[in-house]
Amino acid sequence: MNDGAPTVLGTADDLRRGLRRAGQLKGRQPQEGALQEVRALIGPRPAEGHRRDLLIEYLHRLNDAWRGLHERHLVALAREMNIPMAEVMEVASFYHHFDLLPGDEPGAALTVRVCEGLSCEMAGARDLLARLPSLVGRDVRVVAAPCIGRCEQAPAALVGQVAVPQATPEVVAQAAANELQRPPAQCGAAGAPAGFIGYREYRDAGGYSTAAAVVNCEDDAEDVLRAMEHSGLRGLGGAGFPAGRKWRIVRGQEGPRFMAVNIDEGEPGTFKDRFWLERDPHRFLEGMLIAAQVVGTEAVYIYLRDEYHSCRVMLESELAALQADPPCPLPYIELRRGAGAYICGEESAMIESIEGKRGEPRLRPPYVAQVGLFGRPTLEHNFETLFWVRDILEKGPEWFAGAGRNGRSGLRSFSVSGRVAQPGVKLAPAGITLRQLVDEYCGGMAPGHELYAYLPGGASGGILPARLADVPLDFDTLQPHGCFIGSAAIIVLGQHDRARDAALNMMRFFAHESCGQCTPCRVGTAKAAQLMEAPGWDNATLADLNQVMADASICGLGQAAPNPVRCVQDYFAHEI
Repeated sequence: MNDGAPTVLGTADDLRRGLRRAGQLKGRQPQEGALQEVRALIGPRPAEGHRRDLLIEYLHRLNDAWRGLHERHLVALAREMNIPMAEVMEVASFYHHFDLLPGDEPGAALTVRVCEGLSCEMAGARDLLARLPSLVGRDVRVVAAPCIGRCEQAPAALVGQVAVPQATPEVVAQAAANELQRPPAQCGAAGAPAGFIGYREYRDAGGYSTAAAVVNCEDDAEDVLRAMEHSGLRGLGGAGFPAGRKWRIVRGQEGPRFMAVNIDEGEPGTFKDRFWLERDPHRFLEGMLIAAQVVGTEAVYIYLRDEYHSCRVMLESELAALQADPPCPLPYIELRRGAGAYICGEESAMIESIEGKRGEPRLRPPYVAQVGLFGRPTLEHNFETLFWVRDILEKGPEWFAGAGRNGRSGLRSFSVSGRVAQPGVKLAPAGITLRQLVDEYCGGMAPGHELYAYLPGGASGGILPARLADVPLDFDTLQPHGCFIGSAAIIVLGQHDRARDAALNMMRFFAHESCGQCTPCRVGTAKAAQLMEAPGWDNATLADLNQVMADASICGLGQAAPNPVRCVQDYFAHEI
């Protein structure tokens, strides 16, 4: 019974009941030492507070510095950013490249990621995974990883942040030993590949003159738009939406407008963006500046996948050179780092990630051209689409449109891997057939292999038998056969491979990479992979799963996941 005396909060009984002292914050309280460690990495809190959209960037700094994410640092980061701990944890736990560590246990001294994508699996990745742990020592963690964008170098591995092509257990073990001996500031350092064109060389050869003419209004924006439309250039990240039309749509929206550049490139079999970025980054940046000016965007965000560490280091340097000596007024530009999530290649999931959130696709409409980054109209483009803008404007739209074959138009950068003699990025006419591509650009099939099947569009694009190797490879030509070209990731199979194994590899990838937001994709991909492991497929159940995933999934991952399964059922029924 209350006798009128004031209630004193904070006694042992009160605390057991969950009561707090006056002025004490809810939840776990940060340790002063952890706060100092976090501040040392993210900087002091600005007067207006830390930007919420930089959460993933800050998590990267903690993960790099401490070889993982400790709870004490996450609590301190939540306090510094003034956001709930649950919000920090839900983002940190979403991305594969953030390592959540229990208690104060230190993270592995080094992580080795062995790609288990289809091209690497065919080149011996399973044996590499099995043999490595005994060679690298207990302080090195060896994990299987989804496609790391180096399919032409199969089997490929990432030792820390250093890429190891044509990996063998001995070479990877030596690379791990080398990385463990390097100072942290030098880890992952890599030189530019042969043929790299830096800023000064690009400018001296006339680079950025077209962008300067557009930005300084010497070239009319409407003329640029018409040239883009007449060229027939379509989005080369996979969707194939006409680039000129997209520019016009976003330009017509009320400002402010933003731009987001997608270099996440997570589709198994795809590595074309990395190839061009490593050699000619300013051709892409010039196209980006032209698009930003014509559309009227105030800021540009470049989203680069985390596996491309050497590209990120290079791009930071080249952007600094551009900004130090600009050929024309520049928009605000930020380079953002992905964290190992294939789903962030989907445009709205990428935008969520740039905003510092879980990379979950948005429901549409509205489309990102209307309501995109930070709620504003956003021009979203793939790297290669922007790579061709300068050439189209300088050489004329007819130059690009007239480059096709077999009745098609345009150029495509085909990422070719698998059982060919010379894998790599092949710049070829749109509409070329698989047989022509292999014979004319890849040196034929690899010794001892005969063409058996091929994937024309990476994991999502389906699987076709050799008898359909004369179908033109382009947008709209493969759909009648249950496939699509997507990002032009070509994986070639030989007579010793099986289409059902390729389809299972892809379905396991989809199950691993599903964001989990919608049940048809989250459950459907996992269940399909389980059914496909059986010696004989339950085709009726798989057909039901295929239909549900295609019809009810929120985004393209779940909608396209059934394509390889359906192709095996249609073209390789004797295998199942």
